[in-house]
Amino acid sequence: MTAGEKQRPGVEARPKPRPGVLRVASGLVLAGVAALLTVVSWHAGAGWPTALHDVLEAVFPLVIVAGAAIGGYELFVHPWLVSEMARISGPRIVEALLPQQVMETFLHSIYGDNEANRDVVTGVLGGEGLRPLGGDLTISTHTGVTFELSAVDHEIYHLTTAVTYSFKKNVHVDRFIIFATCDALLRDSISAGCQLPLFELWFVPDSSLFESSVDDMLPSVRLRIEYLDGAGRHHVASSSRLELREVKYQQWADYLTFFRTNMGPLPRQNTLDHLADLRIFECDLSDIAGDDHTVAAIERLSMRATALQRIDDGYCYWQAPYPCYVERISMSAKELDLEGGDAFEFRVVPFTFRSNTASARWLKPEELTDLDVRSWLLPGHGVALLWRPAK
Repeated sequence: MTAGEKQRPGVEARPKPRPGVLRVASGLVLAGVAALLTVVSWHAGAGWPTALHDVLEAVFPLVIVAGAAIGGYELFVHPWLVSEMARISGPRIVEALLPQQVMETFLHSIYGDNEANRDVVTGVLGGEGLRPLGGDLTISTHTGVTFELSAVDHEIYHLTTAVTYSFKKNVHVDRFIIFATCDALLRDSISAGCQLPLFELWFVPDSSLFESSVDDMLPSVRLRIEYLDGAGRHHVASSSRLELREVKYQQWADYLTFFRTNMGPLPRQNTLDHLADLRIFECDLSDIAGDDHTVAAIERLSMRATALQRIDDGYCYWQAPYPCYVERISMSAKELDLEGGDAFEFRVVPFTFRSNTASARWLKPEELTDLDVRSWLLPGHGVALLWRPAK
């Protein structure tokens, strides 16, 4: 868009006339004019020439009018009709289609035919988009993220993460799923492979710490939900202690697509190969609601959990499980040093579309400030906090 333009190129652009139709219109007009000239200049004799002259005299007005009408329609009426139909009916037609159909068609026209387009579709939509009006999509329009680091000893620390999601449309679900893994392949595949709308992903980098870290984390999980019951009434509930049921490996395929079939370049996975690096937990949100209320849809969800991690990993991070608009991310690392000094220095590394990172240098704990994001984060986007011994 250049200076002085009032709208972007292509906005409400009129369709170009179709050459084939214009050729037919021109041919009819030329044929009619030729017939007219013949009638005017030809003095037909008796017999069949007179009959032919009379036919041309009767036909040429019709041929000229038909050609002019077709040409006028193609040059003026047709572009106007197409523009009006696009203006009036376009958005409604798109709304009537399934989100997946709209996105796949658009990406195919832009990116070309590529199997990996499905990952983009799922990431942008926040789900598969197989229900009308996005009924199966999870999109958080207001998301708050906070994580705190607190040393247990000189080798282990507690990472406490608190996240609040406010959903664009109520998420029609009564279950909350937690995936815990120490396998990098699963970590990067679960967001695309999970067809359930409400879940959280825990990743423990150290496989030797995986079981103990997950067991330590489970009692620390706290949930707060704002929900609608079966009658559409609004409620708020929170858990003092969450009851999480571990899903048996025989049922993993019901939760993750790649245990049932190939998922793009990722071949079908065997559940038996991941017994040591994956655990899945499920919570019935109606148990939190209490008072005989049944959770029909979630409007807002807050989760807080604490995990064991190794200090010498040198990093921790948070990733968006579904599309999230994040205003800011808060970090506190003053308690990572048991002596309460400046044993470590830190650097914030966002991997997002855009962020207003204040500094790209190594910082002291007290210099860590909120990361002002104010942008959408899609699955795979997030922020990492790195640290190293202070020099």
